[in-house]
Amino acid sequence: MRPLGRDEGAVIQAGTHPAVSARLSALTRRALAPNPGPFTFTGTCSYLVGNGDVAIIDPGPDDPRHIGALLASIGGERLRYVLVTHTHRDHSPAARALKQATGAIIAGCAPYMPSEAGHHGAPNLDAAHDRTYAPDIVLRDGDTLEIGDALLVALATPGHTANHLCFALAKEQALFTGDHVMAWATTVIAPPDGSMGAYMASLERLRGRGDRIYWPGHGEPVHDPQRFLRALLHHRRAREAAILQRLELGDETIAEIVAHIYEGVDKRLHVAAAMTALAHLEDLISRDLVDCAGPPGLQARFSPRRG
Repeated sequence: MRPLGRDEGAVIQAGTHPAVSARLSALTRRALAPNPGPFTFTGTCSYLVGNGDVAIIDPGPDDPRHIGALLASIGGERLRYVLVTHTHRDHSPAARALKQATGAIIAGCAPYMPSEAGHHGAPNLDAAHDRTYAPDIVLRDGDTLEIGDALLVALATPGHTANHLCFALAKEQALFTGDHVMAWATTVIAPPDGSMGAYMASLERLRGRGDRIYWPGHGEPVHDPQRFLRALLHHRRAREAAILQRLELGDETIAEIVAHIYEGVDKRLHVAAAMTALAHLEDLISRDLVDCAGPPGLQARFSPRRG
């Protein structure tokens, strides 16, 4: 098992993209958006759930090629819902066009709300979010939707983003995990919208479930979810320990920490690595394990808390 893929993203070669969806199970199909890249792997996975009456989970980018492929996959069926796990621009923007074409209801996560905490000296993180996303229904934890012979349940899983949801399909013991759990790489946690503490709590929550398979927003499925969750939690704890060790050795800035513990990661991904390191440091500060000279941010100076 290679549970963590390449850390904080990966570099891949663009491949071919199917024009229509592929059948995964009796109730689930998948269409791959033509948007491969360092943070999207082979592209965004859009899932069609149900037969006859259908929901699409994570419609993907506002790309006419992908929207056309989704509409072709639906064919003579009825698209009832377009569901969104979170508002990153590789997941939600196509919802508008699908609603216009079919009359489907947009449902799922709450709209993105900018944090008053600012951007911590990072690039404009608001640009990663679909600010035009306007759901007809905001789903809360435990809310259910019936789509023909399929019942989907919303699960609040904040961490990657504050508004992140997963969707459970009990009939197939399947969980659509968006960017919360992916097999190809670990999830980027970018403050202030992302929270390491919330992310870890959301992972722990999934450990109490009995899902058989995860269908992520990017990459291939996770076939042994409980083992995979243990690996993710172990990885994050090991990364936390490495950050504390670098502070003990005299590193004070995130740039110094990233240069040491992400040495083998493609430098194009170092901004994402820095944001995830910041998320770890914010969590460590909240637990009284680390001090910061001023507000925590990419340019701040950190030290291990003594005594």
